[in-house]
Amino acid sequence: MTQATNIHLSKQSSNNNWQSDNLVQFVDNEVYICLKESSGTPLRQIQKAARSIEKLGVKHARLSGDNWQADSQWSFALGFTCVGKLTNVEFTGSSECINNLNDKLAVFAWSRDLINQTPSELYPLKLAELAADYINAQAPAYVTSNIISGDELQQQGWVGIYNVGKGSINPPCLLEVDFNPTGDPDAAVSACLVGKGITFDSGGYSLKSNAGMFDMKCDMGGAAVVAGAMALAIRQGLNKRVKLFLCCAENMVSNDAYKLGDILTYKNGVTMEVANTDAEGRIVLADGLLAASETKAPLIIDAATLTGAAVMATGGEYNALFTLDNQTAEQAKKAAEKVNEPIWQFPLAAWHQDKCPSEFADTANSRPVPGGGAGGASNAAGFLSRFVDNEGAGWLHFDLATAYNGSSTSLFSAGGTGLGIATIAELIK
Repeated sequence: MTQATNIHLSKQSSNNNWQSDNLVQFVDNEVYICLKESSGTPLRQIQKAARSIEKLGVKHARLSGDNWQADSQWSFALGFTCVGKLTNVEFTGSSECINNLNDKLAVFAWSRDLINQTPSELYPLKLAELAADYINAQAPAYVTSNIISGDELQQQGWVGIYNVGKGSINPPCLLEVDFNPTGDPDAAVSACLVGKGITFDSGGYSLKSNAGMFDMKCDMGGAAVVAGAMALAIRQGLNKRVKLFLCCAENMVSNDAYKLGDILTYKNGVTMEVANTDAEGRIVLADGLLAASETKAPLIIDAATLTGAAVMATGGEYNALFTLDNQTAEQAKKAAEKVNEPIWQFPLAAWHQDKCPSEFADTANSRPVPGGGAGGASNAAGFLSRFVDNEGAGWLHFDLATAYNGSSTSLFSAGGTGLGIATIAELIK
């Protein structure tokens, strides 16, 4: 077993030597994170310190001493954990605190590992099966699932997922997971989660560059986040009926791939012209939102690594939030603040539905200009709003700008982050 290194948290320097001004200091074989009183962002400083400590070669961290709180321990875990060390943190405090943090770390580790898998090993059907199995393992007596795959998607009218994925040798699929602890098959669904599960995105005929395609194994990050959120909420005592829909496909080029100019007709009658095959996420999410709307759930949350525009606007440090329902937006902001996950609400109005016009259909999926043109993230959300009921009441769209890092940063290791899981779990509880 790997020997653990003790990590202490202090508000004053632990040394009078050359280390005295350092955030990370060493005393004998133990490590101290020494926060300065002037630091206005202590949790961020702890996460940065944890990243530095991991880079020094520490294999396993044991948090020691009386100064650690639940939020500071979680910030350390986010910074320290990485590929090969996704659960290598020992927490401290009461047994309840330790158990809660271990549950959270286990779910984040599962979700992050899923995002980090290669596209050859994580194809659409396997993504759906792994998500269904993991959620089922949390509460086998209350979970059922169903997968619609391949040509059956087209037969049942799920045209978005089918067309985006039909060009791949690996068939697309729609996963439905039903968590129903009530025992009543007619119980109302309190919330629905919808996730973008594009296991690899070549861009289709709107082909990405080599650099733009390199990290596209992460394009199923939305599916990993909402599946993780459902699993975490169950571990934390979820007692309401919740459904999950994952829209899984590979966006590939082949003789059978969908094409620019194709027109799809969705179940709700909306016709859509393909203006950009690389704006495929919103095409598949439309099916998931329609499926969620059929349940009449008062809360529908979708999550996706959807637009580069959101990453550019936030610097990859916030998840972008879109909604037409300001009351539900405030609930999301409070949930995010409670679990210390940064989100930022972006503009969205009903007229954003008209920002992707088509001469041949009700809408296009984008605009045929780089990045979808000005307001690209809001325009994408406007497209999605066509597929939810009640003029968007109770609907939240998370554009996961923080879901993945191609290389390590001062806060996170390379790979999936899991950010968004805790906020969404809090919301559906």
